[in-house]
Amino acid sequence: MASLGLSNIEVSSLQKAYGSLRAVDGISFSVRDGEVFSLLGPNGAGKTTTIEILEGLRERDAGDVRVLGLDPWKQGYELHKKIGVIPQGFKFVDYATPKEAINYYASLFGVKADADAILKRVILEDSADVYFSKLSGGQKQKVGLALSLVNDPQLVFLDEPTTGLDPQARRAVWEVIRTLKSEDRSVLLTTHYLDEAEELADEVAIMNHGRIIASGTPAEIIAQHGSGRQGESLEDVFVKLVGEEATAPAGEPPAAAKSAGRR
Repeated sequence: MASLGLSNIEVSSLQKAYGSLRAVDGISFSVRDGEVFSLLGPNGAGKTTTIEILEGLRERDAGDVRVLGLDPWKQGYELHKKIGVIPQGFKFVDYATPKEAINYYASLFGVKADADAILKRVILEDSADVYFSKLSGGQKQKVGLALSLVNDPQLVFLDEPTTGLDPQARRAVWEVIRTLKSEDRSVLLTTHYLDEAEELADEVAIMNHGRIIASGTPAEIIAQHGSGRQGESLEDVFVKLVGEEATAPAGEPPAAAKSAGRR
């Protein structure tokens, strides 16, 4: 991928295996400053392992990784002060309010945080004093987004932030992601909603069996790997690519993977 700005994430030939299973098999990509980058793939594709390595939670076997210029495994303590993370299925203490949660996280990071301003940014100011247990699913996800911003990060990891939400709540989270981008923050987004990636992501990488089989902008991936049918979506192409991988002869990468390797 061509880099038009500073890269907040640089991954080169990353590998991670569990016994004979190559969970991550030599992938490379970068995420620029102010970019929404979506890492897509079916369950078991290697996305979670990749994200855990980037967040400094898991040691890589080989390859080079730099996140905000730091080695995530060797400099994890320093890195964690600079990134924001919302894990899949975010939960918090039932009888704490969003404002209390922000103040608690601020104390952990040793920073001063304007809880009211953060809640306004994630469109949750009207529920600042409502117990977490009383919030809707979308509001709970917004609390997670708010906490990921407490330390004023330049890079935010969002792992399936809209899973299980109704359409209105999903769109509200989308607006928060757009706001992060408008503030020149980088977002690494994993999602099973392909329309979400097509709508929000500047760049997409599709993983399967530990490899990146296609990468580029959503429009580029559709143009390069689609059937040419009018109105074809990223989801249509994703299903085609993953199915193509499943039927490729043993030892022979599908055409999509060859094309991705030439990018």
